Parts: sequence; structure tokens; C-alpha cells
Amino acid sequence: MREIQYRDAICEALDEEMARDGNVLLLGEDVAFIGGNFKTSVGLYEKYGDLRVKDTPISEAGFVGMGVGMALTGLRPVVELMFSDFLLVAADQAINQMAKIRYMSGGQAAVPMVIRAPIGGGRSSAAQHSQSMQAMVSHFPGMKVLVPSTAQEAKGLLKSAIRDDNPVVFFEHKMEYSNKFEIDDSIELIPIGQADIKRAGDDITIAATSSQVMKSLAAADALAKEGVSCEVVDLRSIIPLDRATIIESVRKTGKLLIVDEAYEFCGIGAEIGMNVMEDVFYDLDAPIARIATPNVPLPFSPALEFPIIPSAEKIVERVRAMCL
Repeated sequence: MREIQYRDAICEALDEEMARDGNVLLLGEDVAFIGGNFKTSVGLYEKYGDLRVKDTPISEAGFVGMGVGMALTGLRPVVELMFSDFLLVAADQAINQMAKIRYMSGGQAAVPMVIRAPIGGGRSSAAQHSQSMQAMVSHFPGMKVLVPSTAQEAKGLLKSAIRDDNPVVFFEHKMEYSNKFEIDDSIELIPIGQADIKRAGDDITIAATSSQVMKSLAAADALAKEGVSCEVVDLRSIIPLDRATIIESVRKTGKLLIVDEAYEFCGIGAEIGMNVMEDVFYDLDAPIARIATPNVPLPFSPALEFPIIPSAEKIVERVRAMCL
């Protein structure tokens, strides 16, 4: 085992996949000369050159569309968006082109492409740079949607995403980039669509995404002192969703709390709750619950921003209400 920052795990995955396959390349705003807005590609430009690590103009629709064209001609582009909010600028290319071409061509054309984008609040980046877009993207068929939590997931899942022949949207939480994690010296590919039980428990299942996994684990530690045993499930993948792991866990614990930072209305929590309801209804000892961000624009002021973002304290309070 070794300690590594989340951002460096992403850079390692890019480096290893670019070394393994000459068709893998990286493009986006500031990915080359400065090594990425969040320093996830430091050193790659010097190692692989201008043709494979490409700084782009501030035109998300343009360079996401360029990535689609590259993928259609046999390359494996990794397109980095500076913030997930900017997916909306490239929505036509991502949702109407990238996600649909394989289906519309009857499988004759593949789009082996990854879009990487930071999500989440906590940096006082205000309403247009702090959103979590995973629920919106998951609504549209044709794309795989990943939400890695730790450095281990970030590296293992990114390597799998790059090798996948389908388009993948890979969401990285911006508050995790500088956090350090213990990871295996040699990381195998993490299968897409396979959740991970980060902590076993008997009283309640907490299914969480991205940085909310760490907050759920912190909440579970606090609740254990009160005699509540929490099972924490790291979803890792939203599309495809590992229903089997969630269902098995809820059948054991009898309770389900879903934690995701995206907006609550039409969010991940509602979908997962409804998705597994028929299979766990008679096993439930309490209604399925969710924690998410209220449906308001993310404030700039930290004094207003942090109270609306899901937190370990909110998870503790909700679990107490469900279990005690």
C-alpha cells in the first residue's frame, strides 16, 4: 500500500493508459501547459507532446464534438471539462451525438470516449461552477456514468473507462483532489457497474456516491458509538447501477438511506429508491430516505453554501431518526 492524492491517482491512470495505448489522448482547457485546472495531468504534456495532450480554446461544444470525431475514427480521447456545469454548453455533442451514435448506427460505429468533469460544492465557486450533474446525465441513455470516491476508485475506474468501447462520463469531486488515500501498489481495473461495500453493518444501509462515501463512513464511525451499525455501500457507478448489491444489503438491514450531492428533486436518491422498491418493500422497517442538496442555486458565501451541502452531521441526524 502507498499514500497518494486523488488528483495524482487520476494522473497515474492517464499516464499508464497513454503509455499502454497510443490511441489514448487528452484534450481540454489548460490540460497541457499548466497540467490541468486541478493539476490532474501534470507532466503528461512533457511526456507525450502536443499531439496527445492538447490545450483547447474555451469552447466546450467545439472540443467535445472534436472528441466525438476522434472516437469515431478509432482514437480513444479523454476530454476534460473544467467544471461539470459546462456540460450544458456541450449538451448537444454529449447527449445527442456521443451517447446515441452507436445505437443509431446499429452498433456499426463505436464511440470509445471519456468525458471527465469535476462536481460538487465546497470551494465557494458559486452557482455556475459548483453543481453536480450526475443525475441529469444519467437521464439520457447511451452513456455510462461513474462517480469514484477514493483514489483507488479514481484510478481503477478511469482505466476501465478509457478501455471501454462506450462513452463514459467520469465525475470527480473537486473537494477530493488534494485529499490523500491509501491505495494498492498495483491497481487492477475496477469493473464498471460494480458497487463496493466499504463498511459492513446490520442496522441500516447507506448507499452513497463520490465524496459522500467518506462523509457516510465518518457518520458510521460516530453512530457506532451510539450502538447503530451502518453498512456503507459505495455505488461507484450510477449507469449501470449495481442493484443486486443494494438489494442484498437492504434485505439484511431493513433500512435504506441514499446520499448524493446533486439536487434532490428528480435526483439520484429518488431514482435508486424507486428502482429497488419492488424488491425490498417487504423487507423494509422504515421508509426509504435520501439526503441531497436542496433545489436552490449554490451560494457563493460559505456561510450559506455549507449548510445546504450534505454532511456527515446530516447523515448522523437522519440515521438517528430512522433507527433510534
